[in-house]
Amino acid sequence: MRAIIGIDVGGSTTKIVGFRDAENMTEETLIKPLFVRATDPLTSLYGAFGKFTDENGLSLSDIECVMLTGVGSTFIEKPIYSLTCVHAGEFNCIGLGGLYLSGLDRAVVASLGTGTALVYSERGREPLYLGGTGVGGGTLLGLSKKLLGTDNIEDIEALAKDGNIENIDLFVGDMTRKDIGGVSARLTAANFGNISGFATNSDIALGLFNMVYETVAMMAIFASRSFDVHDIVLTGNLTKAAPARDIFRSLTDYFGINFVIPEHSRFSTVIGAALSYKETK
Repeated sequence: MRAIIGIDVGGSTTKIVGFRDAENMTEETLIKPLFVRATDPLTSLYGAFGKFTDENGLSLSDIECVMLTGVGSTFIEKPIYSLTCVHAGEFNCIGLGGLYLSGLDRAVVASLGTGTALVYSERGREPLYLGGTGVGGGTLLGLSKKLLGTDNIEDIEALAKDGNIENIDLFVGDMTRKDIGGVSARLTAANFGNISGFATNSDIALGLFNMVYETVAMMAIFASRSFDVHDIVLTGNLTKAAPARDIFRSLTDYFGINFVIPEHSRFSTVIGAALSYKETK
């Protein structure tokens, strides 16, 4: 019984996870994921690998294979400590990880990273990359840095907690008193379309979260209609921000879509990387 390690290498962050049994990748054999920040991909990867193996009592001889994914994995051209390393396609990993964590048989999986990637995934079939949008975590942090003076996600979350979206967005009900074909008066007509001169930084922070999440939600909903699927699995770092669940939950009722944010959602892609080992055999 030897372990499989999955590593998702970003520009300055690395996520790492493992399964203790390469032949039995289940929740019982899953090793708790780890997230590490560093100044460059190689430093991040080796720091994460050393910490992960040490904390989980793994020696090099315990490891069968290391599965690599993510934009930063292209910098890895040599074996890690002489271990066998295999590069896994990121979109394939997004699809595999989304179904594994959600327990669904098929779904559209949205990976909310710097931008957002959309993948249709169905058990027994190769995940299909559908496209995506440049709106994502990078949008949130970039605009926050300019508008709020911070690009620290924890600070932006703290501000958004006290925000009032009524001071930011224009709603359908603000534009008409009549019913428009069953469209809810509470749906957003224009993000930041009703920004008040009295809007606080908290209002702006909540408005930025709302704009990003609503954009991702609508892209994913449009994609789901092409496959007649009603489940959308949300993964990636941005899914763990405090406003995420409330905003996506509010859209569920309007569109009849089940938005799922699984436990370990931020580690979905790296879990998918480890799972993709089965495809190499």
